Amino acid sequence: MPSRRMLRERALQTLYAIEVGGREPAEALEEIVGEGGASEDRAFVRELVLGTLSGANDADERISPALQGWTLDRLAIVDRTILRLAVCEAAQAEAPPRAVIINEAVELAKRYSTPEAAKFVNGVLSGVFGDASSAQT
Repeated sequence: MPSRRMLRERALQTLYAIEVGGREPAEALEEIVGEGGASEDRAFVRELVLGTLSGANDADERISPALQGWTLDRLAIVDRTILRLAVCEAAQAEAPPRAVIINEAVELAKRYSTPEAAKFVNGVLSGVFGDASSAQT
């Protein structure tokens, strides 16, 4: 059984394929998640992806004020996607604690972006969530 972190990575990969590759969500989900694995794992990834796609505008409204001198369109696609994914996951009914969401987003940024992006993601999400529950960078 994959870890939640790995499932979040799959969600990020799917969202990136949709954003950059112009893929249809169902097609990208099928390619990245496939039919293998537990159905609850596929459902988790699907919920993250579809929730992020449908909640992107609301997430952007929450993220923008926390960018401090940046705009969403100036961010790297992967960084913007990580931020949206985290904000949308936090809005789910059974979301993990915000500190966990921040930490997971920072780890995604470390793996798929840059160390500087990881610090940036940490700061932005701490601002969005309005708390000092920032992750270790």
